[in-house]
Amino acid sequence: MKLGRRLVLRGAFGATLALPFLESLGRPAARADGEAPAYAVFFRQANGVATARSSVLGDEPERFWPRSLGALTAASVADRALDELTPHLSKLLVVGNVNMQSFDYGDGHARGALQCLTGRGPTVNGAGGSSEAAGESIDHRIGRELNPDGRDSWFMYAGRGSGWLGGPCISYRGAADRRSPFHDPNEAYRNLVGGDAGLSAEAQRQIAERGRSVNDLVRTQLSRLMRRSELSRSDKQRIELHQSAVRDLEVRLSCQLDDERVRALEGIGAAYESTDGDEVLAATRLHMDVAALAIACGVTRSVSIQIGSGNDGSTRYRDPATGEQMENFHFLSHRRLSHGSDGAAIANSDRMHAQVDRQFAATFRHLLDRLSEYEMPSGATLLDCGVSCWFNDLGSGPGHARSDVPWVLAGSCGGALRQGEHIELGGGNDVNHNRLLSTIGAAVGCTKADGSPLDDFGDPSLPRGLLDELYA
Repeated sequence: MKLGRRLVLRGAFGATLALPFLESLGRPAARADGEAPAYAVFFRQANGVATARSSVLGDEPERFWPRSLGALTAASVADRALDELTPHLSKLLVVGNVNMQSFDYGDGHARGALQCLTGRGPTVNGAGGSSEAAGESIDHRIGRELNPDGRDSWFMYAGRGSGWLGGPCISYRGAADRRSPFHDPNEAYRNLVGGDAGLSAEAQRQIAERGRSVNDLVRTQLSRLMRRSELSRSDKQRIELHQSAVRDLEVRLSCQLDDERVRALEGIGAAYESTDGDEVLAATRLHMDVAALAIACGVTRSVSIQIGSGNDGSTRYRDPATGEQMENFHFLSHRRLSHGSDGAAIANSDRMHAQVDRQFAATFRHLLDRLSEYEMPSGATLLDCGVSCWFNDLGSGPGHARSDVPWVLAGSCGGALRQGEHIELGGGNDVNHNRLLSTIGAAVGCTKADGSPLDDFGDPSLPRGLLDELYA
């Protein structure tokens, strides 16, 4: 057992188990009041949302945004994709009129996907599908500045690992320096429980072949910790909940591995590499389970999660109305049987797009549910300590719009951010997206070289400052 910036139990066969924040032991990584430090999760959806507009299908109704500005209520989100998040409405800030810069990427999806977390233009103008962003992404900045021991932030990906823009494309260390993600949720979990080197081969064998849990491999250390006189009752309950979450996660991962072995025999790829929307979303939920554990343990203060390639052009989500797989999401977003502007119109593709929005909303709810399971000493949950963002890289699909790009924020970063509202940023069509990234970075704790809050993230040519509308 090792106490320090990260409380970790080290057990048999190289297994380790990071523990949640414990108020009794005064961990330096936690805030002075015993709450978890602020963090950010970024969950990206491609292709815009099903919002009111005209397309090849005619006039499309609003199916995403709340009915009115102000307080979020069940009535204001009824029959919209956001009603999937009704249990968490009081924790949400739905932000409208987020406008990106019209950088010359030579392609709307490249402009959106590569700018969405970097706030930067391309390294080479007009390069289209060969584009690279010209700077660091905010998820990496948060990890680089705030993570224990300078540890990288976590980048997770589900879906076909190739495709437009090369697959994983939203997270950057710097100009043209794209990051590699955790693709397999098991890989992320092994990294979490086995330290930076992962589980030892013997520990993996004990878990895989003998059905043992990481909890089993650190049982002696856990018993010693639970006997410590200074450990409070709430901390003991917190550890027990954490053990249960670890075991539940292992069960879900084990089930997935069994399924994948069957699929491998049939010549079908693993779920996290699938084009089947059900499998991709299931893999994403497992990524979220691991991410919630990693945040609870203080392993990282920044996670980004991407589904599908730059235009999510391979994934086929299921239509709940028919039970059948729909056309690939990129086709649906164009409303045509095409990755371009030609091709026959797809009947009801606006409704189908809205169903994809709902499935992303439900997946985001899964993350919020997981974060809500961890209770802090004050009675707040881990969800309250940070901010989790479900965002798009386009405003709408058919027009590849750079304006009114949806951002849904959950959690207040310990009271810093507004909650329970739908707001629209002021300034008309002024570019403000990079200022949104600065505001999130500052709320989490990022600063400039002089120690003042981060307010200059993104391309140097863009307006600077924080968005006061987001603050409580």
